[in-house]
Amino acid sequence: MGQTYGYIRVSTREQNEQRQLLALRERQVREGNIYTDKQSGKDFCRPEYQRLLGKLEAGDVLLVKSIDRLGRNYGEILEQWRMLTKEKGVDIVVLDMPLLDTRRGKDLMGTFLSDIVLQVLSFVAENERANIRQRQAEGIAAAKARGVRFGRPPRPLPENFGEMHGKWKRGEITCTAAAKACGMPLSSFRYRAGLLEKNAEN
Repeated sequence: MGQTYGYIRVSTREQNEQRQLLALRERQVREGNIYTDKQSGKDFCRPEYQRLLGKLEAGDVLLVKSIDRLGRNYGEILEQWRMLTKEKGVDIVVLDMPLLDTRRGKDLMGTFLSDIVLQVLSFVAENERANIRQRQAEGIAAAKARGVRFGRPPRPLPENFGEMHGKWKRGEITCTAAAKACGMPLSSFRYRAGLLEKNAEN
């Protein structure tokens, strides 16, 4: 008889894993066999998941609460599932989806149904991740439109910036010399000069 393991994932350290933990305890998974990651499901480069892979052997059973706890990348979920079940000989049980229990229906029809359900759910998990990214992008764009600034505030300009900028524009000194006199990298001097000129036009 193999051992039973549980895997828990929450996206951030602020999220609570208790719901997943209780579900695994109800299935009598030993505390020492439960592995928890607190990070994004975009890939499988997670320390506890990698530790779990090192423990799993043929005949073991891996329990997860739902497919999106395993991951959110469609292609990688399918690859991990194939590797665990086909190469390692591990059974996987998704508690929220009884059809995704590789211990049952090991005949051709059972495997076929399981593969279809897995592909659909994996796609849904990744699609939700894409929707989250889209909502974040839209939220940032809306905030910028309202004048909300992101990132660090720009450094204050050197006191002699206006003077050096004027000399450069009049052709009295080169841009490189003006940037050096201001103690600024050339690229920064050009960038800030461009902003200054744009603001003057407005």
